[in-house]
Amino acid sequence: MNAPTEPTFDVTNLYREDLYSDRRVGTIRQLTPVLADGSTDASRPISYVGQISVMTPMGSLPISFEIEASDLGGAAAGFADAAKIAMDDTMRELQQMRRESASSIIVPEAGVGPGGGGSRLRIP
Repeated sequence: MNAPTEPTFDVTNLYREDLYSDRRVGTIRQLTPVLADGSTDASRPISYVGQISVMTPMGSLPISFEIEASDLGGAAAGFADAAKIAMDDTMRELQQMRRESASSIIVPEAGVGPGGGGSRLRIP
């Protein structure tokens, strides 16, 4: 029996990955389902995943997103719309994380003024 921390490879859920890039905006990964012998598994759909990098004050942030498409041409055509949605969602999440971080400040205990001796700071 495998221990929970031991990595196991799921041979019933294999994909061949092909990477396409315009060398300007981003990449599209085409994930083609395959059987354990490497042949294409026609019973499962091909998936398309886009990736872009957005510059932030802390450096480059990679953003990955699913693209609804039936072929590579459709994935390329839908790339911009899917990227915009993913970028907007990511920016909203970052803003929410900033707000949560900013609201967790250390406040002095009620009734304690300056020079009250000893630290009475508490974390809410």
